Amino acid sequence: MTGSTMTGIVIIGAGQAGASLAAKLRATGFEGPLTLIGEEHQPPYQRPPLSKQYLLGEMELERLFLRSDAFYAEQKITLRLGKPVTRLDPAARTVTVGGEVLGYDKLALTTGAVPRSLPADIGGELEGVHTVRTLDGIDAMAHEFRRGARLLVVGGGYIGLEAAAVAAKLGLKVTLIEAAPRILGRVACAETADYFRDLHTRHGVEIREGTGLKRLLGEARVTGAEFTDGTRIEADFVIVGVGIRPETSLAEAAGLAVENGIRCDAQGLTSDPHIWAAGDCASFPGATGRMRLESVGNAIDMGELVAANMLGADRAYDAKPWFWSDQYDVKLQIAGLGTGADRIVGRHDANAEGGGTSHWYYAGDRLLAIDAMNDPRAYMVAKRLIEAGRSPAPGIVADPATDLKALLKAPAQ
Repeated sequence: MTGSTMTGIVIIGAGQAGASLAAKLRATGFEGPLTLIGEEHQPPYQRPPLSKQYLLGEMELERLFLRSDAFYAEQKITLRLGKPVTRLDPAARTVTVGGEVLGYDKLALTTGAVPRSLPADIGGELEGVHTVRTLDGIDAMAHEFRRGARLLVVGGGYIGLEAAAVAAKLGLKVTLIEAAPRILGRVACAETADYFRDLHTRHGVEIREGTGLKRLLGEARVTGAEFTDGTRIEADFVIVGVGIRPETSLAEAAGLAVENGIRCDAQGLTSDPHIWAAGDCASFPGATGRMRLESVGNAIDMGELVAANMLGADRAYDAKPWFWSDQYDVKLQIAGLGTGADRIVGRHDANAEGGGTSHWYYAGDRLLAIDAMNDPRAYMVAKRLIEAGRSPAPGIVADPATDLKALLKAPAQ
C-alpha cells in the first residue's frame, strides 16, 4: 500500500450525481485537485436508456457517456475507474482505492443505488437471471433477447414494465408477475396502472397481478418458475425488477448516520462536517419529512447544489421531483409526488399526438403531482403550477374545454 496523497475534493461514485457535482465544482471556480472515483470501468454514463434505447439497439455506446474523455482532461478531473473504495476513514480524511490511500479536504458520496436481487435459495443466482442497472449487466443479457424466447419479468414497477416493453417489441413471449394487487402500486395511481396494464396487454404481454414468485426452476441455468399460486411456467431467462436500495455500505462502515440513505441536512452535509452526499444514496429533509428521490433530475439538481455548498454557498435543497418512462410509443412524464393524494382527476386531449391522457393528483384542492401519457403540454403546465405552489380547481382541469396554458396566466388562488 502506498502512502497517503493529499487531494482537494474526492467524489466517490461516478454516476449522474457524481459527474454533475464534479462539473459544477469546476464551473463554479474550484481550481484544486478533484478526483472522481467509480467502481465500474466505464466513465460516467446515462442509466435510463440502458433498459430502453440501448437494449433495443437504437443508441450506440458512445451516446451513453455523459462527457467526452477530453472534457475530464480539460477540466483536470482525475477519473479513477474500475476499482471500488474499500475504506473510508473520516478521522484521517482518507479513502482507500486500489491499494492506494488518498487524502481529501472535502468528500462527496454519490454512490447511488443497487438493484434488489432474489435470494439464492429460490434461484436468484442461477444463470440467466438478470437485473437492470449497469452497462455491464445490460450487455450480459443482450444475447437473451431472441425472437420467440420466453422471458419472465419479476416486478411490476417502471423497470420491469420497460424491460417487458423492449422484449415485446423484439418479439419475445413475455410474462410479468407482480406480488402486490396491482402493477405500479408504490409509484402511481390505479388509473395510471390501468392505462399501462391495457397498453402491455395489447402488445401481447401477460401480466399476472397478486402473484408472487415461490422459486425459479433449473439446475445451473433457469428453466422456469413456480408461483405462489402453485402454477408453473417455462422461461428462457428472467429479469428481476423488484426495486433498488441506496448504496450506504461505505458510509455505514465509516460511522456516518444512515436513514433510508445517507442522512444529510438541507445543504447535503452528512453527520461528518467534511463529507457530503447527493443523488439516489442521499436522504434529506423535505416539506413533509425526510425523503429520498431516485431520479436523474434529483441526481443533477442535488449534485450541483452540493457542489455549490462545498464551496460555501450555504443553500438549502428545494427538490422539484420529475421522472419519465418510455414504453412502446408512449412517453410517460411525471412531475411532483402523489403521496397523500385523495383524488385523481383524469383528462384526455384528443388533439395531442397519440391521444394524450393525464392524471392529476389532488389532496383536497391542492395539486400534488401529474402523470402525463403522450401529453407534454399537460406535463409542462402541471409541473410549472406545482413548482409555483398553485392549484387550479379540479373541475377546471377535468373540463376538456379548458385551455391548460391559460392556467399559467390565471391569478393565483
